[in-house]
Order: sequence, then structure tokens, then C-alpha cells
Amino acid sequence: MANPLWSDKILQLLQRMNNFYLPGSCRTNCLRFEVDGIKVGWIVPHVASLLARYTDVFKQPHGGALSLRDDLDTYDKRSEAVDAVLSKLRCEPSLRCLKGWRDERYSVMDKFSDPPVMWMERAATSLFGVKRYGVHINGYTVSDSSEVCMWLARRSPTKQTYPGLLDNMAAGGLAAGMNIKDTLVKECQEEACIPEALAEKAKPVSTVSYTYEDGEGVFSESQYVFDLELPLDFKPKVGDGEVEEFYHLPIKKVKELIATDDFKPNCAMVVLDFLIRHSFIEPDIEPFYQKFVSGLHQTL
Repeated sequence: MANPLWSDKILQLLQRMNNFYLPGSCRTNCLRFEVDGIKVGWIVPHVASLLARYTDVFKQPHGGALSLRDDLDTYDKRSEAVDAVLSKLRCEPSLRCLKGWRDERYSVMDKFSDPPVMWMERAATSLFGVKRYGVHINGYTVSDSSEVCMWLARRSPTKQTYPGLLDNMAAGGLAAGMNIKDTLVKECQEEACIPEALAEKAKPVSTVSYTYEDGEGVFSESQYVFDLELPLDFKPKVGDGEVEEFYHLPIKKVKELIATDDFKPNCAMVVLDFLIRHSFIEPDIEPFYQKFVSGLHQTL
């Protein structure tokens, strides 16, 4: 029998992580961010007004869109021009996200399969509402008696975002120039000290996509999800300091935890996807089954 309180909390999580689609969101007031005539993001009005001051980089808003000048016609020209503007805006008090500048480059494109039109500083991506991609790994074990347990990570209290919350065993953003498999291996090694030969056994199983707004802009994200069944005697170890501790927990406990505020929201969605795919949530029992599935795969 389904737990109504748990189900309601999961539904609230999915609605919060997809609030850009809800009536009353900022979407109706956003300007499209277009590069070479292609929409690659969404810009909220107060950010658009700041950017439009830089007339050597941006055209004046027109037809509901903010675009780059026509003479910025190459990947490098666009990237360097926008980065120069963002560097100047780092002292702008209303753009809090730029305080977390990381010197990490993210690719900007309409679809993941498209060639990127430019790169952008990771901390600025929410200002432009460009799609961010990442890789998340569900590390789990299956005992001789078929009991499934999952490895979870506790984020370091010094992390820039969501410090101290529960997380997937390993995960990371897809930086410009990196492919998905290499990112998976890199994050497994750096965060959990998982050897490359073991990390490469991870299986691509799904994507989890969502778009939400908050005071820092529009977050449009898609996570490539992998399942990695680990040997029973393997224990991930803290690597680069982004993780404080690892926990090996029964799947029933993991299911409880994703409905709490102790879990990083998008990682809770990745675990929810795991629970659905492995039949720990069943449509005959969970009344919100269809809403859960659709809420994990929202794309613009």
C-alpha cells in the first residue's frame, strides 16, 4: 500500500523542480536567448536589461529575444565576448550566482547532439537559462539473498551548492570538451576512488530532465543516468574532498530519504528514476506513478 505522505512529498519535489512550466512562472516574461537564430536559453527581464547595456556584444531585445551581434560569428568570438561581459558583471549585487564563479566552461547548444555555439562560465548558465548536462551514477549492490542496497554520498559542508546534503554516489557536470563516458570515469575516480576498470562497467540507463526558476535565473538541466552494480566487498572512499562520507543503505531507507529535505533535490529525482526502473515503485500501488514518470522527463 502506498504511503500518501511520501507520495505527496515526491510530487511536491517534482513540481518544484519543474516550476518553470507552471502557471505564473517567469516563463511568460522571459526573453529567448538566441545565437545565430537558434534558441539556446531563457533570460529573465532584469538580467536582459543588464546585458543589453553591452551593445558591443548584444543586440537590443527584439521580438521577444536577446541575441548576440552578427559580427560575433564564431565559437571563440562569442565565448570570449560574453565571458568579458560576465567578468564585468561579477560585482553586480543582483547577480548572486556569479559570486560562485568556478572557472568551469559549459557548452551552449540547443540539443546535446548539436555542435556547441559557444562556451559559458558554469556559474552564469542560470542567467541565460541554457541547458546544463551532467552525469549521475547510481552505485548499488545486490546480496546473495537479492537484497538491494545503494551507496549514497554526503556532500562536503564546504560545497558551494547544497552543502551537507545527501547525493548520488558520484556525479558531475559535463564540462565543455568532455564526453559522457569520460566524465563518468573521472567523477567516479575523483569523488569515490572507484577504479577506471570498475567505473567502465556502469550502464547508461536513462536521462532525468527538468527546468526550474529561482532568484538566480532559470535552471534547465538534463542528467545522463548510469547504474553501476558494485561488488559486495567494495567500499567507495572519499577522494577529492567534495564528499564528506559514504553510506551503504537498504533501498527501503533510501526511498524514505529522497522525500526529505536532507537530499539534494535533483539527486533525489535520479534515485526516484532508479526506484521506478527497478520496480520498487509499482503502478498498481503508487497512485502518482504516471506523474512521477512524466515529472522526471520534462523538456522544453
